[in-house]
Amino acid sequence: MLFSKENRGPIFNGILFVTLLALSSLYLSELSWITKSGISALVIAIILGIIYGNTLRHHLSNEWMPGIQFSAKHLLRTAIVLYGFRISFQEIISVGIEGLILDILIVSSTLILGSWIGVKLFKLDRHLSLLITSGSAICGAAAVLATESVIKSEPYKATVAIGTVVLFGTIAMFLYPALQHANIFGFNDNQFGIFAGASIHEVAQVLIAGNNISEQAGNLAIIVKMTRVILLVPALICLSFYNKRISGPHKSHKFNLNVPWFALFFIIAIGFNSLHLLPNSFVALINQFDIFLLTMAMAAIGIETNLIKIKKVGFKPLYLAMVLFGWLISSVYIMVKVLVS
Repeated sequence: MLFSKENRGPIFNGILFVTLLALSSLYLSELSWITKSGISALVIAIILGIIYGNTLRHHLSNEWMPGIQFSAKHLLRTAIVLYGFRISFQEIISVGIEGLILDILIVSSTLILGSWIGVKLFKLDRHLSLLITSGSAICGAAAVLATESVIKSEPYKATVAIGTVVLFGTIAMFLYPALQHANIFGFNDNQFGIFAGASIHEVAQVLIAGNNISEQAGNLAIIVKMTRVILLVPALICLSFYNKRISGPHKSHKFNLNVPWFALFFIIAIGFNSLHLLPNSFVALINQFDIFLLTMAMAAIGIETNLIKIKKVGFKPLYLAMVLFGWLISSVYIMVKVLVS
């Protein structure tokens, strides 16, 4: 067990190490010149994590890695759930039908396009194409792992897919706010929030990109993104039938859906917050704690981002991920300009 008596000490050491990186990030984010630049503690945390993970990681005890992985996965999911206390169903309704239509169009078109291009154009393995495409279309690593549980691919293929998702999701996380600040996109806050939520890979990356523009953009971005996460359910149902048909009628496949639990609890948190049962001061404390958990998770993800391994995944998976990255930017940009005022 993860927190068994013999594992408890090293795991807590790993969590403590991530906590120190998070505290350092929060301290740096309060420096006047960083505050003026609009760089958040979350961005600083992932940068510090990447720097440490790719330079000094050999000094880190391997026994601490479960604690770091716990921070990157479980604390991140918990933080996303708590983010529901920043949003209400009243705000979701205010986004309108345009956001839902955009999400459905993007997820379905990306899944179809990516699966076809990966196999036909780049001659990739069908499973690897599906994993990379699902991660780009829906919700990053969570979608990759959920898809892997349905198609039962070899473990290394999920690792390759997650590597491409992390790479291009991280690029989007930094690139989108930069282009918006440079007035290249020309979005208002509402448009940027919907654009980020509908096109960036990971939930946390969406959060960072949106909040680097404004709180309003961040709220809209996470609402639109969580709609994409919810679309994982029908996507996996379709994928299960597709995989069974491709594999042949004589092969038996267990119908297994791996829906991210944090998506469901995120909705529950929004519902509870919509009732306005808690005092504003207590909700503010929850939000501060949530930011700290997110900062910890970003530091842990940075530590686990091995730039050398990403280089070794090969060019064809990167080509597919790059094409999908370009597709998401261009198609969502056009749809936002057409559908969202």
